[in-house]
Order: sequence, then C-alpha cells, then structure tokens
Amino acid sequence: MNDTVTTILGIFAGIIVVVLVLALIAPKAYNVNRSIIIKAPRQQVFDYIKYLRNMDHYSKWVMTDPNKRITYTGTDGTEGFNAAWDSDMKQAGKGHQTIEKIVDGERIDIRVVFIKPFTGVADTYIATQTISEDATSVKWNFDSKMAFPMNAMLLFMNMDKMLGKDMEISLNNLKQILEKQ
Repeated sequence: MNDTVTTILGIFAGIIVVVLVLALIAPKAYNVNRSIIIKAPRQQVFDYIKYLRNMDHYSKWVMTDPNKRITYTGTDGTEGFNAAWDSDMKQAGKGHQTIEKIVDGERIDIRVVFIKPFTGVADTYIATQTISEDATSVKWNFDSKMAFPMNAMLLFMNMDKMLGKDMEISLNNLKQILEKQ
C-alpha cells in the first residue's frame, strides 16, 4: 500500500513539475487582431463603435447571453463609461469594460476586466482608418496576459484562432449593420 501511495504522489509531483517548467517557457502575453473594410464614411463608422451599448448588436461576446444583467455607469461614448455584466451562463461570465481613451474619429481604447469564469484583464481597441470617402478600415485589437503558471495553457491553446473567429463574426455583424444604414 505504501508503494502505491508513493507512486501516486511521485506521478502527481512529476505532473506539477512539468506544468511549472512549461509555464516558465510559455509566453505570458498574447495579441489577437482582425480588420474589415466597411462601405461607410469613417466618421459614421466611428460614431457607431464609440458607444459600448452598440456592442449589443454586433459583438459575439456581448450577445452570448441576451439575459445577462448589465449595469452602466457614466455617459456612453465618453472616457470613463463602464458597462458591467453578470451572467448565469459560463460562456458569458462576469466582468466589466471601461472606455479608457477616445481619439475622435480614429480610435477607442477599452479595458476589459474578467471576473468569472476566469479572472483576467485585456486591453482592446477599435481603430478606424479612411480607405476612401465611402470606405473605412476597422481594426479590432485584443491584448492580454496570463499569470504564471496558467500561461502554460498558451502552449496548447491557439488564442488567435479562438478569439479571432469571434472577432471576425463581430466585425461582419458590424459591417452588415453599418452598410444597411
């Protein structure tokens, strides 16, 4: 019986050591970005995306749970505006996002804080660039970090593929909305 317990403890300790070593060599940060061309003037596009409440209509992540509880603080479309959500669905979780900075017509910087199901912070921005009088490039960028030893998961998870797919869906939703206006 003692040998069995020792073997099990040795295997368990070995697994922990492997995870810690992997976490030492794994990246701690990741970046995902996607862009799309929308057939609409830049200011029209920007005037839509600067309002976090409009994400209800295009962001796959925000639309995950239509029954989530949302609390807004401040004036939407201005620096400091905060949208906090709480959902009973694990995929939507709990957290809040705050407009950190706005460069009118060009870029909105948003800090997203995740509380459930995992804690984390992401700095994201949506930027617009004029392609022509009636066409705008929209770039959505997402930067985040994973704490040690959780960062070991980055060796096995393709964050670009996972998050990028959702960003593409969201940007296509945005394109459909703005090109119908």
